[in-house]
Amino acid sequence: MKKVSTTAAKQRKNFREHKLTIGLDLGDRSSWYCVLDEAGSVLLEQRLSTTPKAMGEGFGAMPRCRIALETGMHSPWVSRLLGELGHEVIVAHARNVRLIGESRKKDDRLDARMLARLARIDPQLLAPVRHRSARAQADLTVIRARAGLVRARTALINTARGLAKSYGERLRGCSPRNVNPEKAQGLSPELQTALEPLLAAVESVSERIREYKERIEQLAQQSYPQVALLKQVKGVGTLIALTYLLTLEDPHRFRKSRDVGCYLGLQPGRRNSGQSEPQLHISKEGDPYLRTLLVQGAHHILGPFGADSDLRRWGLKLAERGGKNGKKRAVIATARKLAVLLHRLWVSGEVYEPLRNSSQVPVPAAA
Repeated sequence: MKKVSTTAAKQRKNFREHKLTIGLDLGDRSSWYCVLDEAGSVLLEQRLSTTPKAMGEGFGAMPRCRIALETGMHSPWVSRLLGELGHEVIVAHARNVRLIGESRKKDDRLDARMLARLARIDPQLLAPVRHRSARAQADLTVIRARAGLVRARTALINTARGLAKSYGERLRGCSPRNVNPEKAQGLSPELQTALEPLLAAVESVSERIREYKERIEQLAQQSYPQVALLKQVKGVGTLIALTYLLTLEDPHRFRKSRDVGCYLGLQPGRRNSGQSEPQLHISKEGDPYLRTLLVQGAHHILGPFGADSDLRRWGLKLAERGGKNGKKRAVIATARKLAVLLHRLWVSGEVYEPLRNSSQVPVPAAA
């Protein structure tokens, strides 16, 4: 039987007698954590492996603590594990904790100590975020994997086009959906030999993308009936609707539907001081992939094939009076309104009326 040292026993006794605050700086291979007592004194600073087993052994024997960690690659599963162990977990927004990100003395041990001190004083200083559930993350991984293949296909097609142009020739009719080795038949023999394997790889990637598309459609039909509510808006397909649901996950986390636009970074930034109120770009907070999809949906709504709706009329009217950048601003503003509209449909379950505001005839005032 392993003998328990006096130091270890005394350490566990100190942990039981104090209300602890822990800062955890996550690394890819190993992580540092710092334990503070109620008075802010450092009780322990230690390194442990960034694995479920090490995390469970390190924090499972401790009493309920407040543990602060930064957003990162490992923060979703670590925060879920620590929550299951009974701890109060605060996930700090890494971009907003400037005392850590802009510190001149920066290493893992000091970062863990700073996280612990901020969490002990006021958790709101950490700009806490909430990670999605394991199921939502797994389903969203299917969408992200498809997006990775789309980016890879675009890079391969651009490579093929660039190589052909550098040889004084062009790939004709090279749409991402129909690229195959036959597209190289009109090229010179030397270029055909060089590009046929590359175009075959593009064709294979396109096939994998089609398989992911079928999986996403099946996933939406079987597990997420709310997708049908969001698809009532013309320009919103299964991909946008399902990504929206999985990214937000809980519609009731927002007090008002308008808060969704700010959450997704589609609201202009603000830096007012005295009489100065400069016009800033959008904040670009939140999930960048969902923001990109919403902008794509706004492009369709305002484009030549967009269905007539209040949202389209509002966006086109905004584009007309916006100057040379009017169309760009109108697209972003339409994407923001689209995010708000989708949240409203999700919460209320209403039937979408594209021309609801336009069909309301004003009642004349009584004489």
